[in-house]
Amino acid sequence: MLQESNYDDFATDYADENEFSLLNAYYERPATLELAGEVAGRKILDIGCGAGPLAEQLIRRGATVSGFDASQAMVDLARQRLGDDADLQVATLGEQLPYGDSSFDDAIASLVFHYLPDWSYALEEVRRVLKPGGRLIMSVNHPILYPFNHRGKDYFQLTQYTDEVSFNGKPAELTYWHRPLHETIEALISAGFAIERVWEPPYAKDAPEDVIPEALRERDAFLSFLFFSLRSTR
Repeated sequence: MLQESNYDDFATDYADENEFSLLNAYYERPATLELAGEVAGRKILDIGCGAGPLAEQLIRRGATVSGFDASQAMVDLARQRLGDDADLQVATLGEQLPYGDSSFDDAIASLVFHYLPDWSYALEEVRRVLKPGGRLIMSVNHPILYPFNHRGKDYFQLTQYTDEVSFNGKPAELTYWHRPLHETIEALISAGFAIERVWEPPYAKDAPEDVIPEALRERDAFLSFLFFSLRSTR
């Protein structure tokens, strides 16, 4: 399944900002690691691994990690970080995954499913490569963001949209698919996953003040991403 956002175009700039930004370094990644919990001795698939910052943290915690990304440039950066022997591949979520059945204890999909218009086959493949009862930990754009940032748009319609963003001070565009929450839940359940937790986390308490916008400094939480802890039931 082709994705509109081509990270090859801005891989290095994205990776550099990902290291220290509020959204990634002090919000999404800490929340994902907290959901993952104790991972020592577990085999984990990092879906959309990017430049490998999450995989690095999981490995430090004792996990064995395989990762894939649709961007060759991102996989190259991840290999520089994790070493030449790291199990990294170029592959696309939404197509057949290059792993055997029941290969992993856990799969983690950080900010990747929202690039897909249809989750059915992607979730089927993730469930296939998980061991029975395996976990899928997922973060996606919070569905409230689309109507909030695009006034007058219909929350209830599956809709493709493009946001202009900046990575490392350089302009870029990202194209996503908005889906209402009930469609997200239905897709997860239909694919054979039980929902163990839905979370709207705070940002990390150790976030430096200079990365926190002034409007958020009097608050400990804001809405940007939605997190799920799921378990395969098949």
